[in-house]
Amino acid sequence: MIIEPRMRGFICLTAHPKGCEQNVKNQINYVKSKGKIEGAKKVLVIGASTGFGLASRITSAFGCDAATIGVFFEKPASEGKTATPGWYNSAAFEKEAHNEGLYAKSINGDAFSNEVKEQVIDLIKNDLGQVDLVIYSLASPVRLHPMTGVLHRSTLKPIGSTFTNSTVDFHTGKVSQVTIEPANQDDIDNTVVVMGGEDWSMWMDALIEANVLATGAMTLAYSYIGPEVTEAVYRKGTIGRAKDHLEATAFEISKKMEGVGGKAYVSVNKALVTQASSAIPVIPLYISLLYKTMKEKGIHEGCIEQMQRLYSQRLYSGQEIPTDSKGRIRIDDWEMREDVQDQVAALWKEASTETLPAIGDLAGYKQDFLNLFGFGFEGVDYQADTNELVDISSIK
Repeated sequence: MIIEPRMRGFICLTAHPKGCEQNVKNQINYVKSKGKIEGAKKVLVIGASTGFGLASRITSAFGCDAATIGVFFEKPASEGKTATPGWYNSAAFEKEAHNEGLYAKSINGDAFSNEVKEQVIDLIKNDLGQVDLVIYSLASPVRLHPMTGVLHRSTLKPIGSTFTNSTVDFHTGKVSQVTIEPANQDDIDNTVVVMGGEDWSMWMDALIEANVLATGAMTLAYSYIGPEVTEAVYRKGTIGRAKDHLEATAFEISKKMEGVGGKAYVSVNKALVTQASSAIPVIPLYISLLYKTMKEKGIHEGCIEQMQRLYSQRLYSGQEIPTDSKGRIRIDDWEMREDVQDQVAALWKEASTETLPAIGDLAGYKQDFLNLFGFGFEGVDYQADTNELVDISSIK
């Protein structure tokens, strides 16, 4: 079939297998170009199919020569209907890893469930024995709680008062005002259950109990802080409460890992174009201005550049891992530089439908959004008849 991008709001309903494969190859080539990292050798990535999770798996495999197990919840293709991009990404990753003689297996299912945790533990025991790095990078809007059977949904809302600020429809470039009503307590509680640290802790409890963590193992979850302009809807909103919970959970997990000499960290990463961030009001406008600023200063990074720097300059630099006053690894340091934030804040005051093409990088935003779904890559013939039915070799 001829596969073209088909948009519905902030979602692309199609994905291109060849484009997703090119995306994975580009990331692999970047990691290889930066040289080997003396790091983890047996890695579990929970949420391994897109974004930071995929970039972590690629950096583990092609930077550290690690064996990797990836967990994700993606839809395979059916005749005439494409798979989700994460499915195609994972198929391409396994293919490239196997071509280089690297162990790579994947499990497709609900990572919040006890059943998937058990499957993963069995696979580790049978194939790897133990793992020395666990990446937790889930980004789901809903969670079926494995103990209660209750389905929890997260929300994107401010806390305490109504929030009004500028946003942009990145499809049209129209800048407008958006108003979001404040969350109630149920909104806050549900968002913390979905996006907080409880499931990460449950994963680590299961892995510790099964004795599949190697001596000195690390686990890492990802967070975001961001600037003052986004904090009402993000860091001081419902998502922020969940991130606070996630970051507090790291200390609890570290105590549990003392028996194996291990430690848990939260890495605070840079704002990037993801399916999730595209749906958060204000964030697309902020990212457009941020990209323009950071590209001008020569310090722009995507997911793979962030993760390669995280591994090589933080986790496995040979030095003690640097953290901030709250114990977090800060790989958002370039985004949060004073000169960067001052320039973005000044541009924010000027942002309108008319000025944004000149002062922002809406084209870069759109390009990154299309790339998420395998579109817009050089070297891919998007007019060619393409087989949408792609298998992941380790999933039967």
